[in-house]
Amino acid sequence: MKTDELITMLASGAEAAEPHALRHRYALALGWGAFGTTLLLTILLGVRPDIAEAARLPMFWMKLAFPAALAAGALLATIRLSRPGARLGHVPAAIAAPVLAVWLLAAIVLLGAAPAERPHLVFGDTWAYCPILIAALSVPLFGALLWAMKGLAPTQFALAGAAAGLLAGAGGALIYSLHCVEMAAPFLGIWYVLGMSIPAAVGAAIGPSVLRW
Repeated sequence: MKTDELITMLASGAEAAEPHALRHRYALALGWGAFGTTLLLTILLGVRPDIAEAARLPMFWMKLAFPAALAAGALLATIRLSRPGARLGHVPAAIAAPVLAVWLLAAIVLLGAAPAERPHLVFGDTWAYCPILIAALSVPLFGALLWAMKGLAPTQFALAGAAAGLLAGAGGALIYSLHCVEMAAPFLGIWYVLGMSIPAAVGAAIGPSVLRW
């Protein structure tokens, strides 16, 4: 929609938008997107067979908390950027905080490890495909979030697309954690962050064309 068309529509007394449209669209997008991502995980990868034993380890829950915290910050950014002229405020700090926390923990772990152990702490056994799988699992969430955002009124298209991509990537990483056996903080700080950054970068690239209204 062009700016002059929007002005004409507003001046003509068009009906007010549904007050809870934003909430409803994102609830629908997150629900169906999470379902699609979980279904992909179930069909393609499956849940790790030792998840009951792994759930007794504190690092397992930290691995889940990391993308969950990042998803919370990205959700705030996505919601705010769905409105014209909205400011992010402290949201970038909320997004950066879990990443910095994992990096700090990774540095502590690496400094306390023997030199011979450090390569495995960084690369684990799945570094070559972990980011690709996270990005692939994020696709259903990403598509649903772009649908939700396009039906609203974003104006900062690249930034809005990046926020939606980051939210999808964090959701994909959270669900992928149920399959992944890696639990070292250096691994999470590099390869999980890279996997979540891929859909964010894609969102920034396609946002101006996909989200334009």
